[in-house]
Amino acid sequence: MLSTVITLAAETAEHGEPAVPPFAIGGIALALLLLLLLAVVSFGGGREHS
Repeated sequence: MLSTVITLAAETAEHGEPAVPPFAIGGIALALLLLLLLAVVSFGGGREHS
């Protein structure tokens, strides 16, 4: 019984497509980092250097 479950899990893992495409995760991460960069630049833009 256990070997059958392991075999089925291995076959499913080999042939399955990822639930979320990798380029979508990369795009979301890039957008988030660019947003944070813009927030930091806009926050520090009007301050004098100490």
